[in-house]
Amino acid sequence: MSTAFENLQQALRKLPGIGYRSSERIALHLLLGKPEQLKSLVSALGEASTRVVRCTRCGNLSEDGLCSVCANTKRDHRTVCVVENVPDLVAIERSGSWRSVYHVLHGRLSPLHGIGPDELNIASLLELIRAGEVDELVLALSNDVEGEATCHYICGHLPEGVPVRLTRIGFGIPSGGGVLYADSVTLKSALESRRSFS
Repeated sequence: MSTAFENLQQALRKLPGIGYRSSERIALHLLLGKPEQLKSLVSALGEASTRVVRCTRCGNLSEDGLCSVCANTKRDHRTVCVVENVPDLVAIERSGSWRSVYHVLHGRLSPLHGIGPDELNIASLLELIRAGEVDELVLALSNDVEGEATCHYICGHLPEGVPVRLTRIGFGIPSGGGVLYADSVTLKSALESRRSFS
């Protein structure tokens, strides 16, 4: 095989969920089976890499300063659902059970993997609270040790003297499971049965 083919295959293998066989199949498909798809893929990747940025308020994907959720004046901006990643936000949006806004951490605390508070989008969340723009934080993080540690970190670093209600979603989500893999009915139930967290 050519070096260029091997480089393409290695680049594909770095994507989540793609192993050796999948990367080989995708590379062959793009190069031999559907070369016109390769051109549109390259074009779409190039456009996305220059135009898609993080929302300046919540960390969601956006092409402008604010994402479509934060820019929506019909949403409740004083109740904020804190999620680990953009796919979690997408899963909750798909369920249709949340009409407020979000804050995306882009991960969770994981000292074993070198992920501390500075690697997460926590400082901007605390700044929103400090500015008095939040009445309730709904923590929709994974039901595992790292998710709990992240919840406790946020709880322990809330600005003093700023009244904010802190709740944790109820879990019909199995222990060790994440928001992304829950169905819409489970997500709706989890959001509606949130409880105080402290």
